[in-house]
Amino acid sequence: MTVSADPSSSTEAKPAFILTLSCEDRVGIVAAVSSHLAAIGGFILDSQQYADLDAGRFFLRIEFRAEGAAFPRSVDDLRTGFAPIAQDYAMDWDLLPADHRPRLLIAVSRGSHCLNDLLHRWQTGNLPVEIVGVVSNHEGLRDLTEWHGVPYHYLSVDPDRRDEQEARMLRVFEESRADTLVLARYFHLLSSHLAERLAGRCINIHHSFLPSFKGARPYGKAHERGVKLIGATAHFVTGDLDEGPIIEQDIERVDHRATEQDLVRIGRDIEARVLARAVRWTAERRVFLNGIRTVVFR
Repeated sequence: MTVSADPSSSTEAKPAFILTLSCEDRVGIVAAVSSHLAAIGGFILDSQQYADLDAGRFFLRIEFRAEGAAFPRSVDDLRTGFAPIAQDYAMDWDLLPADHRPRLLIAVSRGSHCLNDLLHRWQTGNLPVEIVGVVSNHEGLRDLTEWHGVPYHYLSVDPDRRDEQEARMLRVFEESRADTLVLARYFHLLSSHLAERLAGRCINIHHSFLPSFKGARPYGKAHERGVKLIGATAHFVTGDLDEGPIIEQDIERVDHRATEQDLVRIGRDIEARVLARAVRWTAERRVFLNGIRTVVFR
């Protein structure tokens, strides 16, 4: 008796891809996508979907791999074949190899904990990105950055010449072919113009559990109020301070004995892990914008 091999059990390395899409919700989206993948010999490895009934929007992330001779030879061919379906359903979509590593530019001021965590995770192969540079308004983190083999760009900030500094930052972003700007405790507000220019491509870590304690000194404000938990929030940057769509949050419990410095110390660990999760999930194309909110397929 001959037994056919289960494609999922094959040990042969085969190219894998990730398709992400969002569109107005209607009947037949999943059927159209899965039927197309089956027709070209796509073997689905993972699929997550969500229908926002209030907004009438549908979100889908599918990871699949090549099976059989009929599978398209390139990503361009895959995209060309899927384009008519995307057009029929007016989809916002993307299709990339599963091993695609987005390029990150990190902005930082004096605090090293979030930058150090991202650099360590990246260099040890635990963050699926390429860190292409660090920009800062201080020189203090140059040695740490360059020790990891990453270019360091010092961009001084003059309140009277803010536009020039932002233009230089944007130039570094574009010349390094970065996909995402990560504000890893960067203590200068981006202008509305730059925030709009990088909409959906700029992630900030804020050291509070938003929407509580927006703006400066959140740990001081939390201590003054005698909170019993503190947190951190990773969110997309918009022109409104600390109001962007939230990607990830976490908390730790504290009590009446905690000083403001205790909150800062505890909070640093929360900030680092929350930002790392947000960067990872964004890199793996698990994060979708949904108005002022996000959909995150974890």
